[in-house]
Amino acid sequence: MNATDRTPADLLRSALAADPGRPLVTFYDDATGERVELSVATFANWVAKTANLLQGDLAAGPGDRLALLLPAHWQSAVWLLACASVGVVAEVGGDPAGADVVVSGPDTLEAASACPGERVALALRPLGGRFPQPPAGFADYAVEVPSQGDRFAPFAPVDPDAPGLSVGGEELSHAEVVERARADAAELGLGPGSRLLSGRGYDTWQGLSSGLYAALAAGGSVVLCRHLDRLGAEGLAKRTEAERVTHTSA
Repeated sequence: MNATDRTPADLLRSALAADPGRPLVTFYDDATGERVELSVATFANWVAKTANLLQGDLAAGPGDRLALLLPAHWQSAVWLLACASVGVVAEVGGDPAGADVVVSGPDTLEAASACPGERVALALRPLGGRFPQPPAGFADYAVEVPSQGDRFAPFAPVDPDAPGLSVGGEELSHAEVVERARADAAELGLGPGSRLLSGRGYDTWQGLSSGLYAALAAGGSVVLCRHLDRLGAEGLAKRTEAERVTHTSA
C-alpha cells in the first residue's frame, strides 16, 4: 500500500489500483453454510454504491454519526469503508438515539428504531438478499443499493485527522485507523498476499483490525468467519488449507 494513504478509503483505492482481481474478503457463516468471496474490485463496487446511498439518499456528510448495529459480516465491512469514503463517523455498536443514521441487522431493529434520523436495515441473507417484508420505518439496503452509482466522489474532501471510527468506547481519526492497522499488520507479519483468518466479532478494535483493516493495510486479504465456534477443529483445519490461510486471529 502507498505510504501516503491516510484514510481507509485511500487504502482501498490503492488496493484497487494495484490488483483489482485478487480476493479481499472471503466470508463464511458457519450457522448457515454461506460462503461469499469478494475481489478488491467487487468489494470496492459495493463500497461505492453504499457511499452514494449514504451521501445522496441518506444526506450524510463529514462529521455525521452512523450507529452500525451489525455483526462481523462482509456487508459490515462494506459499510465501514463507505463511511470512511464519505467522512461519516462509524460508531460500531453505537447508540441509535444519538446518531444521524442507523444501520441495523435483523436482530437489532427494535433498538435501531430509537434513531431520529435515517434508518437502514440489512437482512444479512445469503447473496445480500432483501427482507421478505421490509421492516416498518426502515429502508431495505438490498432494495436501495443496487441502483446506486458504481463510482463515488465525496461532495467534500475527507479530513484524515477528523473522527472516523468509534468502537469499544474509543474514538479514532481516519488516519489513526490506518496507523493502527499498519502497526497490527506488522506485528502479525502480514504482507502482500497474506491470508488472515479471523473469527473475532466486530465489536472491538482487535476484531475490526483482524477482520478487515490490517489485511487491507498490508495488501493482503481476510477470511472472515462468523459463528466459527460451530466449525470444529477438523473443519477449521480443512478451511485453513482450502483458503490458503497464512495467519490466524481467532
